[in-house]
Amino acid sequence: MKRINYLLALSLSLSALTSCDSFLDVEPKASISDEQTIYDKTSAETALRGVYNALANANYYGTSFQSIGYLSGDNIQWTGSQSQVQEFINHKVNAENATVSSAWIAIYATINRANQLIAKVPAVTDPTLTDALKNPIVGEAYFIRALAYFDLARTWGGVPLITKPTATPSDNSGIKRSSQAETYAQVLKDLDAAEPLLAETVNRYHATRKTVWALKSRYYLYQKDWAKAEEYASKVISDAANYKLLTPYNAFFANNVRGTQESVFEIFYNGTSEINDHRGQWQPQTNGGTRQWAPNDAFVALANDPAKGGNRSTLVAKDNQSRWYGNLYYRSPGSDPSYVIRIAELYLIRAEARTQQDKLADAATDLNAIRTRAGLSASTATTKEDILLAIENERKIEFALEPHRWFDLVRTGRAATVLSITDPNRYLMPIPSTQLQTDKALEQNPGY
Repeated sequence: MKRINYLLALSLSLSALTSCDSFLDVEPKASISDEQTIYDKTSAETALRGVYNALANANYYGTSFQSIGYLSGDNIQWTGSQSQVQEFINHKVNAENATVSSAWIAIYATINRANQLIAKVPAVTDPTLTDALKNPIVGEAYFIRALAYFDLARTWGGVPLITKPTATPSDNSGIKRSSQAETYAQVLKDLDAAEPLLAETVNRYHATRKTVWALKSRYYLYQKDWAKAEEYASKVISDAANYKLLTPYNAFFANNVRGTQESVFEIFYNGTSEINDHRGQWQPQTNGGTRQWAPNDAFVALANDPAKGGNRSTLVAKDNQSRWYGNLYYRSPGSDPSYVIRIAELYLIRAEARTQQDKLADAATDLNAIRTRAGLSASTATTKEDILLAIENERKIEFALEPHRWFDLVRTGRAATVLSITDPNRYLMPIPSTQLQTDKALEQNPGY
């Protein structure tokens, strides 16, 4: 296997992407000059599409990265033939795990594409690429890089911070891991850079200033900066004309809808040249899937309990053999969006942040907004501890098939109690063994 840096430079051919890849995947100098990759308005816009394609890749938000977030929780069981899946459920992931490796590579490929835009677009002299057009391109690249480093930090802890484009096999080699705090600091730095470059508009498929606010709210939640988490969640929630909880729960995904008012940021797939592979893992064989994983018995009972799941029971369904499967991703061919940030998350972030600030009545209002949408009565929780547990339980159901449960339990310090994990080193994934072999500057996480 070649060096990670060379792999990143080529962006790995991780999936069949569109022709825009040629503007970001740096080829050997003999075939194309690096200076030609982004040189005018058309190539810059094409390159931006390439960054979103990398984000949508099957090994990033298409399937692999997201699966780490929900398989490692307590809602999903393994039913298929890929034994590596069971490693997440058992919380005994090996450094040789192919999902961990593919997700790491895909995220760094996304970062490299973003780095290309950040470095090169400001220097383009094409008069048709005005500052009004340049700014959002660069701002979107900063946002996506922030999201990528956020995902790296919460999954692996501190990672190498690469902020320059990879052009040759020797570029960015030998960079040691930064700390987790330093990696999160890079996230905030990129979000701060993105915010003034983006317009305060609504776009559910491209980053805007409001998308930055939403990710800042999540970032501050993870940092336990409750006031800031509340502030940025409120910035998005207050735009009630564009962002709202849809009723019933499945109104944001059922009947082939996409880009609804529920969505703050989702990834678009057209089902032809851009395929979301997620459905294949969830859907049963009768629907053209493999059902490699499925909701476990405990979650099926929870979702179907009228007093807890409410109308969120639509997340699960039975096949012709009476086997339960997850039904968030169901379209064939795979044109389901991947949901990165929903307005429901902002309500629950604000509820948690307000609870931590002893604003219990306001927190209950946000919590009950989620419960009301699910067809449930108001929560009976009144104390700070009970409200926090109620929020945790709502997040467990609300985002059961999205990549939140594992990260929620780790960030709140509840993983040991809920998942019976006796080794705290298992709260982070192992650095892929292939990366350790190809870059000697990398060090493995403790316990692996």
